[in-house]
Amino acid sequence: MTPRPGGDPPFLTLHTAVVLLLALFAGLVVGGLSLLGGVRPALAALAGLTAAGTVVPAARELIR
Repeated sequence: MTPRPGGDPPFLTLHTAVVLLLALFAGLVVGGLSLLGGVRPALAALAGLTAAGTVVPAARELIR
């Protein structure tokens, strides 16, 4: 990773930002669909967090 002209490296790389955005999107979709399906809000949030956590390693490998 090469430093920017100011000297400091970026806080997040583009790869990391894309992976986290994909995980956020997947978590929101799964949580929202679970909630619309009649699941209690706490369980829908848990489903969304689980989906987001599952997407991170998969997206990391796919984007490489």
